[in-house]
Amino acid sequence: MTALQAILPQHLLSRLVGKLAQLERPVWLKNLLIRSFMKRYDIDLTEATCSSGEDFPHFNAFFTRSLREGTRPLASSEWIHTADGVLSQRGGVSSGQVVQAKGRNYSVQALLAGTEEEASRYASGCFATTYLSPRDYHRVHMPIRGLLVKTRYVPGDLFSVNAATVDRVDGLLARNERLVCFFETEQGGVAVVMVGAMIVAGIATVWGGREAPGAGEIREQVWTANEAPLLEAGQEMGRFFLGSTVVLVTEAADLRWTNEVGEAVTVRSSLADS
Repeated sequence: MTALQAILPQHLLSRLVGKLAQLERPVWLKNLLIRSFMKRYDIDLTEATCSSGEDFPHFNAFFTRSLREGTRPLASSEWIHTADGVLSQRGGVSSGQVVQAKGRNYSVQALLAGTEEEASRYASGCFATTYLSPRDYHRVHMPIRGLLVKTRYVPGDLFSVNAATVDRVDGLLARNERLVCFFETEQGGVAVVMVGAMIVAGIATVWGGREAPGAGEIREQVWTANEAPLLEAGQEMGRFFLGSTVVLVTEAADLRWTNEVGEAVTVRSSLADS
């Protein structure tokens, strides 16, 4: 399966899926797609602002559905989970490396696609990797209050990020297309990395809208101290159009998630009131 992914036109397939997911007409087709997906993945709309799949204008609206205010009270702890999903790997950064899967590590520098000096800031910090399955809520939220100082879009592959592929492809999370978001917080630097994947039709942020995908060079956006957007803990920062992964890297060494019990733990984000 991994070998097949390597030869498939990953970006073309993902963009075609994106166009299909944005269709509003014919309505019967849109509704069929949503109903089939809900049945296949046992989707629960109890917390969603729309209670019926037919209420969504297109599949993407359904997939990136918002939640009703008050359904996820903000956690009292300092750090909150960035997304709903499976906390698959977490721990301390060791020799500039983080864990992708058992026996497979990759470097923070490769993940951030930056300089050695930039990566060294996180040398004594922590990381946490959250995999969002197709049935999960697909908005990404701030783990802590912080100022957005820079984003870096990194073109790359679009391998699937499910457990089977992550176990087999070296450095997968540092190879796939991704958006790296750098924040300054009271706990030091924080990088939230939204990783693309096979048939993920796009990544969007609350400050810049949909990120233009595709090959080419790395592109950056930098904010001055006076311009930097301030995002509160639990505030929405972005969303995936189909499932993927978020990697959090912190300068702080006290990320409590490193103490979660079990190899893979199901987690849910807390949401700030809009």
